[in-house]
Amino acid sequence: MKLSCQEGMVPGRSLEEKLARLEQYGYEGIEFGGSGLAQRSREITRLTAKGKVKPSSICAGYRGCLLSPEPQDRSLAVSDIKELLRVSADIGAVGLIVVPIFGKPQLPDLSPYRDAIESERELLLQLLEELSLHAEKVGSVILLEPLNRYETHFIKRLEQAVEIVRKINSSGLKIMADFFHMSIEEANIPQAIGEAGELIWHVHLADSNRLLPGWGHTDFKAGLQALREAGFDKYMALECGIPGDPEVDLPKTLEYLRGWR
Repeated sequence: MKLSCQEGMVPGRSLEEKLARLEQYGYEGIEFGGSGLAQRSREITRLTAKGKVKPSSICAGYRGCLLSPEPQDRSLAVSDIKELLRVSADIGAVGLIVVPIFGKPQLPDLSPYRDAIESERELLLQLLEELSLHAEKVGSVILLEPLNRYETHFIKRLEQAVEIVRKINSSGLKIMADFFHMSIEEANIPQAIGEAGELIWHVHLADSNRLLPGWGHTDFKAGLQALREAGFDKYMALECGIPGDPEVDLPKTLEYLRGWR
């Protein structure tokens, strides 16, 4: 397992400075936000080619919504996701994190024929078939992320993401497991990780209070042990608040996690 950190969490006035600091701390990856990333891909490739810190992943950054009732919003999301998957392949990242929808359902409830969530599931499956084929074609992966009940009504636990991923059955679609969301939604985090197993392709690290690991009550020792037993060997990226000085807390967090990974 390799440790990564989101770009916005790292001190520095430029990407070059941020990469240098992450390498100094001992991190192996950096996660980018997707907004405007296509225009930065050459710079990212140039700067990461000469150092030890590599692009781990792209976190969302696409417009529109896959499960919007408006065709133009769905088309915009599909178009942007396809572009970011290409960028992900270009810069050498594992893949693009995708959340199907935030908040409440936007599709109408057509009960007794079909409720909104049933419609969302069928629509998502159709869109993911197309997007997964595109991911395969460009050499990237969609990282489907379950959120928690306060951020979405749809796909909140790893088992729900597993069902979707197995239904599509594509090398271009895998799961992103986030310890913060799991601390809210999973009854047993190690068990949930074990059951998702080889489908987990990326991990977000944040404690129960969404601060750096070690600042809350999440049992990272058990969770990381479950990842090891599942054969996970990819990136885990910090996505959380930093309570103190990043220059102090980011190296400390790396040492804390090294004790368990």
